[in-house]
Parts: sequence; C-alpha cells; structure tokens
Amino acid sequence: MCGKRHKRSFSRLEVVLIIFLALMIAVTVALLVLHFLTQENSSSNDYDPPPTQKPSNGVSGGYLLGAGRADCTGPVAEIPLMGYANPDQVGGGLLTRLYSRAFIVAEPDSSKRVVFVSIDIGMVSQRLRLEVLKELKSKYGELYRQDNVILSGTHTHSGPGGYFQYTLFWITSKGLIKPSLNAIVKGIVKSIDIAHQNLKRGRLFINRGIVENSQINRSPYSYLQNPASEQSRYSSNTDKEMVMLKMVDENGHDLGLISWFAVHPVSMNNTNHLVNSDNVGYASLLFEQEKNKGMLPGEGSFVAAFASSNLGDVSPNTKGPFCVNTGESCDNPQSTCPVGGAAMCMAMGPGTDMFDSTRIIGQNIYSKAKELYANASQEITGPLSSAHQWVNMSDVQVELNATHTVKTCKPALGHSFAAGTIDGVGAFNFTQGSVEGDPFWDHIRDQLLGEPSNETKACHEPKPVLFSTGEMTWPHPWHPDIVDVQIATIGSLAIVAVPGEFTTMSGRRLREAVKREFDSHGTAGMDVVIAGLCNVYTHYITTYEEYQVQRYEAASTIYGPHTLSAYLQLYRGLARAIATNTVQDLPSGPEPPFFNITSLTLVPVVIPDRTPVNKTFGDVLQEVRQQYRVGEVAEVTFVSANPRNSAENMTEHNFLTVETYVNVSGKWQVVRNDASWDTRFYWTKGSSGQSNATIEWHIPSGTEPGIYRIRYFGHYKKILKPINPFEGISSTFEITSL
Repeated sequence: MCGKRHKRSFSRLEVVLIIFLALMIAVTVALLVLHFLTQENSSSNDYDPPPTQKPSNGVSGGYLLGAGRADCTGPVAEIPLMGYANPDQVGGGLLTRLYSRAFIVAEPDSSKRVVFVSIDIGMVSQRLRLEVLKELKSKYGELYRQDNVILSGTHTHSGPGGYFQYTLFWITSKGLIKPSLNAIVKGIVKSIDIAHQNLKRGRLFINRGIVENSQINRSPYSYLQNPASEQSRYSSNTDKEMVMLKMVDENGHDLGLISWFAVHPVSMNNTNHLVNSDNVGYASLLFEQEKNKGMLPGEGSFVAAFASSNLGDVSPNTKGPFCVNTGESCDNPQSTCPVGGAAMCMAMGPGTDMFDSTRIIGQNIYSKAKELYANASQEITGPLSSAHQWVNMSDVQVELNATHTVKTCKPALGHSFAAGTIDGVGAFNFTQGSVEGDPFWDHIRDQLLGEPSNETKACHEPKPVLFSTGEMTWPHPWHPDIVDVQIATIGSLAIVAVPGEFTTMSGRRLREAVKREFDSHGTAGMDVVIAGLCNVYTHYITTYEEYQVQRYEAASTIYGPHTLSAYLQLYRGLARAIATNTVQDLPSGPEPPFFNITSLTLVPVVIPDRTPVNKTFGDVLQEVRQQYRVGEVAEVTFVSANPRNSAENMTEHNFLTVETYVNVSGKWQVVRNDASWDTRFYWTKGSSGQSNATIEWHIPSGTEPGIYRIRYFGHYKKILKPINPFEGISSTFEITSL
C-alpha cells in the first residue's frame, strides 16, 4: 500500500552538513580554478627503467655500510598536518624536528647495494618518491634506482602535508605545497648523500624481542572475523615483536640501527598543532642521544631509525576507547557512544596527556631496542638483491585456486572511511561498520561528484561506496592506479616494502607467503620484515574476512575485497624472482604518471610582518621568572614573524636554543635546541601581520643548577624587501636544585 509522499523538511544538523559539504566542493573547485589558471598539464615521467640485475655470487668480508640523517621538517606554521585528514589541524609551532634517516648496505666488490630510508612523515607519496629518484639519478646515475631504494614513512600524524599529486589528498592538505615537498625531498636526498659518503666496511646483526604495554588492536571486531584456527596460532591480536638490525664497522664501533615495530604514531592526537615525530621519533631521539654523547639532537654520526611495519589496526592508546563526554567504554563494533554517537568515542593513554603518552610509548620502544641492540649476536651475511615492479592495482587478476579467479577494483572509499577511527574520529553521523549506504549522503554525492558505476559498486561489495575515486579523474586522478611493489634482501633478511597500512593479520599472511616462497625455492631460513607506508600511499589493506564488516580500515581498502590476495600473489612473484636469480626477467610494469604541478595551494600567502608600536622583532613581551626548579617550565614570549619565512628561505634553521653560562670560559653553551623533546615552540598569529612566539622549556630531571637563558631566531618579511634574520634573548634565570 502506498501512502502520500510528504515533502521532506531538513533538520538544523542536516542543513549544517549540507552547507559543510558545499563548502568542501567549493574548496575543490577553487583548487581546480587555480590549477587551470597556471595552465599546468599532466605528463608522464621520463625515468628510464632500471638496468637488468645480474645475480650475485656471494659476499665475503662483510658489507660496506653507511648511515646518514638530515632534517626534513619544512614549514611549521599554517600548513595542514598530514594524518588525521582534518583541514583545521594546521601547524602552529614545533615540538621536535623531523628527520630522514638513510642506511646503505653495499657489496664491497660490486655495485650492488640496498638503500633503506625511514622518514618522519605521514607516508611516502608517489610524487615524493619520483622527485627523489630523479635527484638520485642526476647525482649517481644508475647506482640508486627504484628497485634498490626503499622510502618508508614512520607515519607520524604531526608532520606537514601538501606533498601529494593526487586530488583526494589536496582537499585536507589545501593543495600541493612546494616548500613542504621540497623540504622532504631535500632531506631524503641529503641523508642518502651522507650515508653514501660514510660508507665503510662493517657487519650486520639481527635480533628480535617482544615489546609489552605499548599497543592495542583498535579494530578487534574486525580481527575476530578471521578464521578461529588462524587466530589460535597467535597469542595476541597485535604483532608485539620488534625486529632490530644493528650496524657496526669492522672494528665494532656503532654505526646505527633500524627497528621495525607495528604501532601507529598517534600518541599525539588530532588536537595537536605542534610539528613532531610522535612516539617512534622520540625513541629515535633517545637512542641517538645515548650514542652521540655530548651532541645536541640531530647531531652525531650514530643514526637510529624506528620504522613502521604492519600497523594498520594497531593503536598506542592503550587505555582503549572511551566516551569523552561520559567516561564509559565505547569498545563496540560501531565505536559509538549512547550520547553523542561516534564523534565522542576516542582512545587515549597510557599517560596523563598526549605528551606524556608519547613519552611513555617512545620510552618503551627505545628500551626494548636498547636491550636487543646490546645482545644482538646473529650476524647477517650473504648477497644483496632487490626486485621491484609497478603494477596497475585497479586491474590485477588473482588466482585464488585452480578453479577460481578474482580481480581487484578501481579505487573507492566506503562510508566508514568518513567515520575515522578511535585514534581520530571523523565527522557528521558516519560510523564504523557501515555495510549499507546512507541515502542522504549518497544523494548529495551523486549531485556533486557523480554516482559510482554499477561495476564499481559490485566490485567493492559489501562496501557501500562513498567516493568512487577511481572514476574521478579531473583535474587529475583522485587516487593512484600504478603502485610500487618491492622486496630487498640483505643476506637472510628480506625487507618487504608495502605501499600502505597492512593490518595485523594481513601482515602475518604476507610474511608467511613470502617466507614460504623463499623456502620452496631453496632459500630457507629467511627473516621477513614488513616495512610500511613505502613509495606510494594506498591507504589500508585488510584481510578478506576483515573487509566484510567494513570498519574504518576495510572501508579504506581502496582496491576492493581481494586487495590482500593480489599483494600476496605479487610479492610471492618478487620473492620467487630473487630466490631463483631471475629478477632481470621481471617486467618493470607500467610507469606511474608525474603530474607537472609546480604550485597549487589554498594556504594563505605570507603577508609582510609587522611589530607592535615601539617594538621590534625579537623583543620580549613576557619575560622568564628569575628562578626555576627542575620540573618547572621556563616560558618567554617574543615579538615574532611568520615561521614560514624561515622554512621557505633557510636550511636547517633552529628557532630556539637554551643556553647555560659557563663560568670557567665566560661563554654561553647551548644545551637544548628546537629538536629537543623538552622544548616547545608555539607561534600565535595576530592581526595585520603581527604575531607572537612563545618558547617553553620543560626543565628535566638531571639539569645542572646554574644560570640560563633562552634565545629565539626568526626571519621577518617586509614589502619589496628581502627576508631578514632577527633574534631575541630572554633575561637570564637561575635553576636551583630541589
């Protein structure tokens, strides 16, 4: 029986949501207008495919080893942070600097080598990788190539964005931001240069250990969809094992380490505005400070990288999800609260705030790595090899068995993608675990962006498609089709470089598949590690079973339900080629596009800086106290200028130092800089070009009593005048013992 159709009246919330969505479309249109005003057309890159590789006959006398570290921080103000997809979360200062850490392993008697780079950024973008490879080719010819260079992001959610060439990532990053991209490219290349220059004979050792009290599975209801027989093989729903590679020279002197451990660097939550490297970056800082005695952070030859692994469903917020408004648990399949819905469900812990949580998790990771490093005795020996292919992940035929073949899909994001996670919730009324679309949002999407094709809808089932990004190509594709798959082997160690975030069980299946492939072709006993967020970003990779319940990770598995099966097939092929010395026979695959975009951003231009009346840049507005004790916070505020002036025109510029007066020499000695964990640099934008900078020093235990001061360094911009440096100095203050 049909009743009368009534005209729908919209609630106030729905009106707000419609207005918000319209604004998002307006932002997109503005980006497109900017794009075509600059008359920039896309073109494919002109990189040559790598030369074929001859099989190695072995290695004697260890390896040539090199390690290098370089700053890649970029602008710390007004640039959207990359990770939580929140356009309102823009940089407003600095907690710790971001670094690129590069490691080169080379065979002494040949040109064969492997380069692994761990970078304090959210993830490696295709644009970033292509630019780095172009720079390396211009410097080193065919020595460092797409097949033997692995670029891996640590996945900090507190680094500047704006270094992507695909349209989807322009929305929350406000376009492609050249100062941000350039800083990362320059830092990566410089770290590789330093490692190359530091090559010396040395030895490698591997060790493994369990890290406790540092992670939880943030989608346990997805994990439980995996076969019970498979789950029973593991003691936990997360991978707790850390794998650590120790590097020493031929005399046993320390050179560096690479650690792989599965945890999201999201201890700093989506309310943070200070650029920093989060928990894994803090672990690097602790280890490097220990080994580089007497050096400031960022200085010294020892390099410690804490790299990402299969962290897709792994959170460091160990207290679990709670409703922030009521305090009750929201550990349920939809991660939603009785009052306020999913927007109220957030995970937290283990500390009292996000700074404390970052410190605790970072300390845990560091402590285990220190133990493993000290006790590492299993030496890595043997030849080097690397295998790489570009693959069109939108159309991979996957042989599940002798009778069943499936395929991957054009990229698409599901409704639960918009819900976010318990580490950083989304917006509106979206929830995790949505296996049905919402007619309201689907109608708005259809009107503004176009309806997904029936083919895409069917391919992605049971995912209800929210954005059919693989069918959105104007002005450039919204998601990549061409994806890197890569394995590098160093003796008995296989580093599997994956282009996204594998969940715990997906990572386990991948490691097992690669290991079995090596075993079946006469290369038994391989240690297989997963390096996450490498070379190009393709969101998440869940198991087929996890995909069925469509929590955030599954809704963000953009190539459909058989994505993991496709990767298992592809990486088995790479492992087989290495094990059988047939890497040279692998087809290189279709090369990715390189869009010739020089600048395309909605980030406001840097306007000329101004000072208050009767003040100059660097003047103190609020002084330090005369005396402090350990545990207190020394704080000073200066007349400031936009920090982007420094980032866009200087290299490796410090915004601050903490200095102590040395009576013997009568000079000031720097004891802290802006890369130190206990300093914080806050920038506050005022009106008409005026701004303030506040520097905090959280005085740590062990600080020597004495006389101290804080210095601030910046650059100001005037109309029609070059950018000029300035500095400010606080009054002296005394630190007394307790």
